[in-house]
Amino acid sequence: MRLPIALAILGCCLAGCASPDDQRVRDYNADGVHLFAQGAYPEAQQTFQAALALQPNDPGLLYNLGECYHRQGGLQQAEGYYNDCLKHDPQHVPCRFARAALLVQMGRRAEAERSIQDWLQAEPKNANAYALDGWFQHQAGDLPRAQARLQQALEMDPHNQRALIEMGLLYEAMQRPERALVLYERVTTDAPNQPEVARRVKELKVQGVSRPKPD
Repeated sequence: MRLPIALAILGCCLAGCASPDDQRVRDYNADGVHLFAQGAYPEAQQTFQAALALQPNDPGLLYNLGECYHRQGGLQQAEGYYNDCLKHDPQHVPCRFARAALLVQMGRRAEAERSIQDWLQAEPKNANAYALDGWFQHQAGDLPRAQARLQQALEMDPHNQRALIEMGLLYEAMQRPERALVLYERVTTDAPNQPEVARRVKELKVQGVSRPKPD
């Protein structure tokens, strides 16, 4: 799995809308999100480009374009859009995750790690930064360290979606799907617009997984 569940879901929220063109930007972005969800990445890319022409430097659109290029194998173009997104919005969490995954995919693991550690140093109370490091440690195969990082994230923010999803994936890797199910259901309760997480809940239940019984 290239990205954790739900990290490729594209956001529809754009920066403060006031001009007559803003409705067109919303419409383009909504169309692009729909096309992306259908796997029509070139068409989604064209739609996001049209929106970006009307609203240059919007972080959400830059991220969306990066995702389109990423899914099509245009890794250098994707990196450029991710970098531009973070330049305009350093707190764009989906982009932080996507860029880290891209760097790992490109064989630049050390660079990805430095970027994550820099974020942790700059914002030691940011639960998303710990969740990202938990993802990174999981990818590296260090499950105990991944679990420790994700627990830190959830201590800071018990409802952090990134940490809950990553902890669920970690529990699945540890052959504890019943615990993963609990966390995925928490995510879908807090954020019903997570179709990939909802799909994973359904798949686990079809496999016969149920919530753990009380001790």
